[in-house]
Amino acid sequence: MNITLDEIQNFIAVVDTGSITSAAQQLDQTVSAASRTLGRLEQKLKTTLLRRTTRRLELTEEGEAFLEKAREIVAAVESAEEQMATRQARPAGRLRVDAASPFMLHVVVPLIAGYRERYPDVELELHNSEGYIDLLERRTDVALRIGRLKDSTLHARLIGTSRVRCLASPAYLTRHGTPRKVADLGGHSLLGFTEPESLNDWPLPGPARQPLHIRPTIGASSGETLRQLALEGNGIVCLSDFMTRSDRETGALVEVLAKQNVEYRQPIHAVYYRNTAISARIASFVSYLAEAIGEDGFSG
Repeated sequence: MNITLDEIQNFIAVVDTGSITSAAQQLDQTVSAASRTLGRLEQKLKTTLLRRTTRRLELTEEGEAFLEKAREIVAAVESAEEQMATRQARPAGRLRVDAASPFMLHVVVPLIAGYRERYPDVELELHNSEGYIDLLERRTDVALRIGRLKDSTLHARLIGTSRVRCLASPAYLTRHGTPRKVADLGGHSLLGFTEPESLNDWPLPGPARQPLHIRPTIGASSGETLRQLALEGNGIVCLSDFMTRSDRETGALVEVLAKQNVEYRQPIHAVYYRNTAISARIASFVSYLAEAIGEDGFSG
């Protein structure tokens, strides 16, 4: 039969991307080459793995069964490569990292050059997701999550914390006035998240000594979008220090209601599946982030 690893990886790429064209782009191949490779695999297996419709590709029952084994084969090969590299004390292999856009842009990206210098054999894939994702479905090795964790199936390591505070641009405050007490927020434009609702709990005293829950005047799914809205003078926002440090240092955003702020620090975790032994490349990346962020996290 002589099935090759390239054929298996091609098949997985077609399934994960949803089309031969997208798989070809991911694998840096021509569409015709990717199609021929898939056809050759089906011929060797003497079965149809994917049912082609006018809109999409669907796995056959045989395809689903083979996909499970195919992933195991690729994982075993990657593990073997990593073990060989580990014997040389050098983590290696592909590492897929997922984080919300603001954390990826303001924290992870500036640290990549230093990490790559220390671990040149690790091949990084960086993905942005604003909400929680299924690590297996997205083929993600480690996700970086801000805030309280809920998924008990994940193993987590705390890599830092970040303070949260209310901010606005000087231009907005000049036009609309600076709130002096929490009740003044009722007369202002508030910038908040569309989901999850917990991100609209601001570190200010609310009813029954609970954090103040706001109803956004303008909502967005991304913290980076809210940051840009605040910079453009659209209202008051509540964001984590890791993404606003430079804005506060330059005066582009200033803190409001600082005396009323009930200091709250968002935990930042690296998460991965509990039933998966942590690999050298995951350990190297998570430890590097924790070391770079430091015990005090983002407090400036």
